[in-house]
Amino acid sequence: MTRLMMLRELIIAASFFAASFFAASPATATPFIIVQSTTSIQNSGLYEHLLPLFEAEQDIKVRIVAVGTGQALRNAEKCDADMVIVHSTIDEEEFVAKGFGSQRYNLMYNDFVMVGPKSDPAHIRTANSTIEAFQKLANTKSRFASRGDDSGTHKAERRFWNMAGISTKDASGKWYLETGLGMGATLNFAVQSDTYTLSDRATWLTFRNKANHEILFEGDPALFNQYGIVIVSKDHCPTVKDALSRRFAKWLLSDMGQAAITAFQYKNRPLFFPNASPAH
Repeated sequence: MTRLMMLRELIIAASFFAASFFAASPATATPFIIVQSTTSIQNSGLYEHLLPLFEAEQDIKVRIVAVGTGQALRNAEKCDADMVIVHSTIDEEEFVAKGFGSQRYNLMYNDFVMVGPKSDPAHIRTANSTIEAFQKLANTKSRFASRGDDSGTHKAERRFWNMAGISTKDASGKWYLETGLGMGATLNFAVQSDTYTLSDRATWLTFRNKANHEILFEGDPALFNQYGIVIVSKDHCPTVKDALSRRFAKWLLSDMGQAAITAFQYKNRPLFFPNASPAH
């Protein structure tokens, strides 16, 4: 065999190998789902704890897109998700009612806390309720950092202002400061600018730059913070990976998934408390 013939045979063999490799790759690639998620779960580190456990058992990859609850639901409405994990029950139920989601389940809960400078110029530490704490902030015009991003925390904050009978419209840019940022960045802003803010407890506990800030008001039942799972509707989004999403939901809501949530702690303190409603 001449050198030219040998070279030709090598080229043919290489071409056949490459064609076989690329033809096989899509079929053998690990399947994945996209989850639009609230930032607080991502910031806490819970996904880093849960996903390796699930992926090792189910051989399904989970890709997390961490944004505010409002944005997560809007993204899912545009079919940019297979599942949503957020924390605004009213909006989640409306999402399903409008036909964008097929089912919603309770997953876990924690609570919101009001944090601020230890000096507490608004004296919210002595408030008897969340409503009174927000009224004290408004009456003293104490600076408050709002996420202002339509996240689950921002939605809860707006609800508290409304319950307190207070409009922040005229205070915007004065004592009411809208960051348009995630929870961690808003906490950084609150600490640096010596202002109050509302946070989910998990993000606050894992936040490392507390400086002179501390929890000043907590424990009111109104501060309850429920997280839910919503599976995106296949009728609304025909390309949604319904079967894979249901496998992830079923695992999260199972005894194994719920136990994994319980086991996730920071300095021996649980960050989330499982309260699953059964998956069907």
